[in-house]
Amino acid sequence: MSNVSSLAQALAELNENLVYDLVNDGLNKNIPPIKIIAELNEGMAMIGELFSRNEYFISELMFSGEIMKNAIEKIEPLLANSKSEQDGIGKIIIGTVKGDIHDIGKNIVVTMLKGTGFQVIDLGVDVPAEFFVEKAIETQAKVVALSALLSNVFPEMKRVVDAFTEAGLRDKVQIIIGGAPCNEDVKVFTGADFYAKDAGEGVKVCKEIIAM
Repeated sequence: MSNVSSLAQALAELNENLVYDLVNDGLNKNIPPIKIIAELNEGMAMIGELFSRNEYFISELMFSGEIMKNAIEKIEPLLANSKSEQDGIGKIIIGTVKGDIHDIGKNIVVTMLKGTGFQVIDLGVDVPAEFFVEKAIETQAKVVALSALLSNVFPEMKRVVDAFTEAGLRDKVQIIIGGAPCNEDVKVFTGADFYAKDAGEGVKVCKEIIAM
């Protein structure tokens, strides 16, 4: 798709107006919202890499997050309209792990999960490992989803998984990781059960887990 690299590049370069123009163009051409989101996620991954190399700083991260948020607001109504007739099909706990305050990707997943009929317990951002465990005990949720944009919080993702093991609950929950810098290697490092490369796959994995 011609817009993939151009939209990702525009976001990575913090070209705010061009990002909005490309998103609007994609929507006008009836490009599936999830594909546009994938392009935006690609741009956020590029920004995360620039940050890790000290080429971008907190101010750039905050600005990129604002651009992403505004872009998603254009797309979100289309995601919400995909609501399933089936409600309350399962409980999902989700949060951005401690040390990371980014919530755009997480919020996309939350919207899609709710639209599919899941009951979502959104813990927000900068969430300590112990809080994930406490909420799992309180809600008896079967799925815990961990989000991150920054690669330096991978050890914190591992701490969450370890916290469930220490609490004797590891065999009672399925843990999913996601976010622009995550991959299968990170899943292995953290000890999580699943890695979802995007929001659509995250919803698919959650459905499969609930159906077990």
